[in-house]
Amino acid sequence: AQFNATVGDLTGNVERIIQSATEAKARGAQVLLTPELALCGYPPEDLLLRPDFYRACNRALDDLASRIDGIAVVIGHPEEHEGRCHNAATVIENGQKKAVYRKMRLPNYEVFDEKRYFEPGTDACVVTLSGVRCGINICADIWEEGAAEQARAAGAELLLVLNASPCHLEKHQQRAQVLGDRIDATGIPAIYCNLVGGQDELVF
Repeated sequence: AQFNATVGDLTGNVERIIQSATEAKARGAQVLLTPELALCGYPPEDLLLRPDFYRACNRALDDLASRIDGIAVVIGHPEEHEGRCHNAATVIENGQKKAVYRKMRLPNYEVFDEKRYFEPGTDACVVTLSGVRCGINICADIWEEGAAEQARAAGAELLLVLNASPCHLEKHQQRAQVLGDRIDATGIPAIYCNLVGGQDELVF
């Protein structure tokens, strides 16, 4: 579901995701993968310092879950969990939040400032969707060893990767090479979904 998520427009982003899920289901898809932080838009920056923003995102996630039927959705969102804030992805299936993955690698260079807002996750997330054991990674997780290999060790047969990588001249080939390296290292295929559109000075 590569769409232009609007930062802070939780209601609108939920509607965009539901529309994508409806279209995907009609075309025979069993799983819909959204971009990184698709629920709230990317990058939400200092909205992530507001506790009420996390509460609003959680309400929007519950609303989304209650309205999805007949297709699994992997949705990127910010999460507050046990007093820690994470860049997360939740698997929704049959109206339920089935599993949560928390991003392990937090970039902190150029336009990325994730260590300001988030704490890293530590655990792999592998969930069975339509009979396939799917591991989840978020963006920077695939750029170095560790997270993808951990998912494979936990039994993943397929890697689902949510991304919000800005457009960067001549970086497409490097991105493909990095993803290829992870595929070679783990021995399992990967599905890569990137945000599209723009936010302030960033183009995706």
